[in-house]
Amino acid sequence: MSKIKIMDEILANKIAAGEVVERSASVVKELVENSIDAGSTEIKVEVIDAGTKEVKVTDNGVGMEKEDALLAFSRHATSKLLKEEDLYHIATLGFRGEALPSIASVSEITLKTSTGEIGTVVELSGGHVTSVTCGDARKGTILSVRNLFYNTPARLKHIKSLQSELAVMTDYMNKIALSHPMIKFTFSNNSHIILKTDGSGDILKTIHNIYGLEITKKMLFVEGENDDYTVEGYISLPEVHRSTRNHMVTLVNGRVVRNMELNRVINDAYHSYKPDNRYPIVVLNIEADPSLIDVNIHPTKMDIKFSKIDQLSNLITEMIRTKLSKRTLIPHIKVDEEKEKVERLKYEPVKLDFDTPVSEPDTTYQVNDELVSTSKESEEKEEENDLIFTEDVEEKKERLPMIYPVGVVHGTYVICQNELGMYMMDQHAAKERVNYEKFKREMGAPNQSAIAMLIPLTIELSNQEFMLLKQDMEVLERLKFKIEEFGVNSIIVKAHPTWLPNGYEEQAIRKIIEIVLQIGDKFSIEKFNERVATMMSCKLAIKANDYVSMEELEQLIADLRNCDNPFHCPHGRPTIIFYSNYDLEKLFKRSGFDQLV
Repeated sequence: MSKIKIMDEILANKIAAGEVVERSASVVKELVENSIDAGSTEIKVEVIDAGTKEVKVTDNGVGMEKEDALLAFSRHATSKLLKEEDLYHIATLGFRGEALPSIASVSEITLKTSTGEIGTVVELSGGHVTSVTCGDARKGTILSVRNLFYNTPARLKHIKSLQSELAVMTDYMNKIALSHPMIKFTFSNNSHIILKTDGSGDILKTIHNIYGLEITKKMLFVEGENDDYTVEGYISLPEVHRSTRNHMVTLVNGRVVRNMELNRVINDAYHSYKPDNRYPIVVLNIEADPSLIDVNIHPTKMDIKFSKIDQLSNLITEMIRTKLSKRTLIPHIKVDEEKEKVERLKYEPVKLDFDTPVSEPDTTYQVNDELVSTSKESEEKEEENDLIFTEDVEEKKERLPMIYPVGVVHGTYVICQNELGMYMMDQHAAKERVNYEKFKREMGAPNQSAIAMLIPLTIELSNQEFMLLKQDMEVLERLKFKIEEFGVNSIIVKAHPTWLPNGYEEQAIRKIIEIVLQIGDKFSIEKFNERVATMMSCKLAIKANDYVSMEELEQLIADLRNCDNPFHCPHGRPTIIFYSNYDLEKLFKRSGFDQLV
């Protein structure tokens, strides 16, 4: 008797659901992508208890006939791929034909769909069709998924807290809204609206809906193209960063993707503009011929592979660095004027001299609503104006302005001034930046000759490291190292390239070998020299509490003004911050409003 048998279709769908339907957010993802592929311009997602009880997606797409509505729940049934060649030119978000049958096998589903004529209502439970009836003629599809994982309790008990599930779901809805700003999305949980977009096609408005006005005002528009790729989107100013890569949103032909190489390239483009362990907010849409990408890697279709990844990486790097190099990036420390007014009005009596005319008689203060309006225009109008203003008005290339030192606080922070206001400069960070650019220039074109070591350097390795290094020994030879085996699991270095920094030869050699063991033939002299320049700039910079004369401070400011990026040290910390004259007056209650109260 044969032991091998064909698996039951419902069992196969449950197994597939283990990859396709990981959690409630997976259901939302698959249903929303189907709605987008159906040509919808409005998509409404309603969930109950973070989708564990119900996920309901309503769209105004093309809808389905009765036959298609039933066939849609069959395994590998799809309208998006007809022949093998189509797999290499995928232009839709879905194409596998696994999502609906997988979801249906672990839930209860009601599908209402119509092409504009007599509609169809299909009921399913655990993958089995329980009823098929006629429905209304509303064009589009409404798909309701209830009691997810009710028949797979082992999966159900591993669902995390409702808040965690909702957070993942919200993150996906934010990203899909960014990838399709021309679609009007509404997302709610237990009837509470979490996200709502207007479908105007303006991605900056969608960023505003997700991140708020303050972040939106600090986003920069970028664009670039080469023979194979077109890239455009928004990047945040270096002062705006997050602790995870989750806010680096990459879209490829409208598809939300996760690609570690792209994330690394984007983050590296911000090198020395921000701390290395912080990540920018980025929304980049990459347009490419479908034949250059492969999305058929994982059932979730979130991962992707690129042909000519080096050309794409160079394009993104150049695009971001060029944009940042054109901005004046001094953090402006602002007094929270509106909050100050509210707090004063809540806790201090307002004493106005009504005999003295006030210059703005229309000014109103709504203390009960914790809102202070000091403008004749509405707050909504102000936000719209702010958004219009921030849609990447090209700022003239003006680096660090002329400033004059007047003193030092705590032996570290240099107080400077000019006609615009007051500046505070970190003397250590500023000297780091000056040193960094100096060393980087000196090491930018390394000499390819070698020099013999007076005393050869012996390095002992583990057996695994020794085998890996033997495999990549030619990498070190190309770098002009002369290395030989020396006993068991040891090597001896007899010569090294002349571009190693003087005084740091042994440290540099050990570091290079460590890097080669990690990345093999991908070792880059330029990147290594940049690391060395960063290290040396820190070691040789002015330390905190070091006494610096006024003449030395003036020279430091002059050197900093000549830097390509005078606003950040090599580690991404700010070198200088700015208080405007107006903000100083606010701090000391010398502005017009403060004189009235």
